[in-house]
Amino acid sequence: MHRYWKVGVAASLLVLIGARHPRPSDVRLVPSAMPRFDGTVSVLTYNVKGLPWPVAIGRDAALSDIASHLRDLRRSGRAPHIVVLQETFTNEAQSIGAAAGYRYVVRGPDPDTSGAIAATRADRDFASGAHWWKGETAGKYVGSGLQILSDYPVRNVRRIAFPAFACAGFDCLANKGALLATVVIPGAPTPIDVLTTHLNSRRASHVGDDRSIYAYRRQFDALTDFIRIGHDARNPLIIAGDFNVGSKDPRRPEILAAARQQWAPRGGIKDAFGEYLREGGVLAGDAAFSFRRARDWQFYSDGTTAKLTLAGIDVPFGRDGSGRMLSDHVGYTVRYRLGQPAALAHEEDLATRLVRSKT
Repeated sequence: MHRYWKVGVAASLLVLIGARHPRPSDVRLVPSAMPRFDGTVSVLTYNVKGLPWPVAIGRDAALSDIASHLRDLRRSGRAPHIVVLQETFTNEAQSIGAAAGYRYVVRGPDPDTSGAIAATRADRDFASGAHWWKGETAGKYVGSGLQILSDYPVRNVRRIAFPAFACAGFDCLANKGALLATVVIPGAPTPIDVLTTHLNSRRASHVGDDRSIYAYRRQFDALTDFIRIGHDARNPLIIAGDFNVGSKDPRRPEILAAARQQWAPRGGIKDAFGEYLREGGVLAGDAAFSFRRARDWQFYSDGTTAKLTLAGIDVPFGRDGSGRMLSDHVGYTVRYRLGQPAALAHEEDLATRLVRSKT
């Protein structure tokens, strides 16, 4: 009982502090140089643990260091072109993009964004078992904590909040959902669609598996519908974020199979770590730790007008020399080659030859 009392106090403080956060804007332009497209695009996914005090203590310095490191990467020409962040609940966390020099900062659902999909009878039965002392009936006091940062222009921003009934435990205090945007890269053969999300935790939600897994599955259903409706199949798609799958969690085989079958049924979808290993790469250190932990994923698929090919994986946010990390998650960058599908490239090459033969 003592453990739950402490959790309840922390949740109450989260409510009081989170309620003071300003309503986020849509897209904010920050002056900085736009990198030249060299055939590749890089995407960093990072849960920055931007939780307010006292749920998380002493986070301001770490969040400032995250922005500083991204700024240093920019100075050396190694900054990821696109960054997706989770748990940017505080002002300091929400300021990372601007401080790091990203031209575009897009935020996910705010606390007032309504959830999608209608409740079924099973959903209503599930919701009837919610408990206020687990944070499940207190309402949404912070937004989704999602952000997309981009060096390239961002268009057609779409958001979804998961249904109010599709949450479990103290995760219900945040209006979790998904954020999808089309990134237009000058000189690239096509735009790309980038999506980030943060799904319900398991043990950290402080409820049993029966509740956390049910909520998780319904969030996944809402996410799948959102992808099907919001994603333009002509564009390559990158889905990155904190999926809270877990290495021993019963969610793992289910979500991987569902993602591959449902998110890009025509061309299939790949996960970056898995593809890297299949191609003979070796994950070591922080990358191996992140892969085993199985919270943070990057999935990707081709579009009908262009394809994505894995080019490499880097870990700009892991352990330093003393073993310290700036968050409780590893932040890793996947580099993709963005080009035309082989069939389309062949057709264009053939057309060019025909034109030349006639002139």
